[in-house]
Amino acid sequence: MIITQQTSCRGNEMALKSIIHVLKGVGDNVDSKSKKQAERKCVLSRGRSYVAPERLTSSPCLFVQESPWASLPHELLFDIIQRIEASEITWPARRDVVTCASVCRSWRETTKEVVRTPEQCGLLTFPTSLKQPGPRDCPIQCFIRRERATSTFRLYLGLSPGDASKLLLTAKKIRRATCADFLISMSKDDFSRASDCYVGKLRSNFLRTKFVIYDAQPPCNLLIQSSGVLHKKFAMKKVEPKQLFGNHNVGTISYEVNVLRTRGPRRMRCTMHAIPFTAIQEGGSAPTPATFKEHVQCNSSLVSAVSNRTVQDSICSCFDEPVETIQKNTEPLTLRNKAPRWHEQLQCWCLNFKGRVTVASVKNFQLVASSGTSQGIPITELEKVILQFGKIGKDIFTMDYHYPLSAFQAFAICLSSFDTKPACE
Repeated sequence: MIITQQTSCRGNEMALKSIIHVLKGVGDNVDSKSKKQAERKCVLSRGRSYVAPERLTSSPCLFVQESPWASLPHELLFDIIQRIEASEITWPARRDVVTCASVCRSWRETTKEVVRTPEQCGLLTFPTSLKQPGPRDCPIQCFIRRERATSTFRLYLGLSPGDASKLLLTAKKIRRATCADFLISMSKDDFSRASDCYVGKLRSNFLRTKFVIYDAQPPCNLLIQSSGVLHKKFAMKKVEPKQLFGNHNVGTISYEVNVLRTRGPRRMRCTMHAIPFTAIQEGGSAPTPATFKEHVQCNSSLVSAVSNRTVQDSICSCFDEPVETIQKNTEPLTLRNKAPRWHEQLQCWCLNFKGRVTVASVKNFQLVASSGTSQGIPITELEKVILQFGKIGKDIFTMDYHYPLSAFQAFAICLSSFDTKPACE
């Protein structure tokens, strides 16, 4: 093959670019096949007497799997994808790695072997990376753009709006009589809970002093304990995986009420029910989901009930409560905002954001691990900034997050700072 015959570095680079070009062509063919199949379904819905044409009998999956690229040896395929993954480390060029995963089943499995988690490589590649913990050493730097007219907040991957940026998540604020909801989605304009792009939401109380982070899918560490409360609530009848999707309380954000109305920064505390405090200990690890739907599918054989109504009641009563009520033996990770210092010359409260925040705002904060869960945790870990958020311009804010938080969790925490809090200021 042409790849095995290239000896120079320039030749290998040209070969890789040609492969990407061909793969994109395959993707276009698959899209056209999918459109034709959708047209066929539309025609079949006209009536029973209508006979569908016989030319639309092949499925897109079979077409992709039978392509000549599916027969490449695993060693050669692994080397190709590994070189592409190493060369494309920024967006939009990293889209080529996603293209490799969409060729066929063998390419997808090999790509999953090559691509590492954000904790290991510090890069965001697939949608599941948004639910995985960030890197331990250097933070993942993002920025948030606020659109006041539509009450929309968009999270981008990048240093600033001037750089090439990748849209990660979008949140839309929905005001209600007694609370406010921030619906979070991977799409820029689709916030329906029935959509595959829906990720979760953030809900506040009436005074905007307490916020709850709801995940659309159950945390992976919750379903690992098959002998716990979740397993005991159901019998042996299988339930559809979609019935498990809902609101799963994975975190709580509390702002201290300013009773004396004194001037000063806000005081906040975050309890991450889905992350144990042992995650920041030496040798500890945070829950890392492999895919969005993996945990629901692997646990669907354990979930059942006598009737559909019993199933729905059991699921609601189980997942409306925080994860900590199910994991009684595990203490959740608690974060607090780092206390700023008063600058006499500037006459303001100051924090060291290392140049990432340039505009003073009551919304700016830095989160560190609370000292209440410091058993066996080094002092350096307690002083390490896990999440920082601040203003750099009109309706532009930066967000840098570390392990053990994920992009979704960090974005939800930052959204709570946008809401007006008269009782805390």
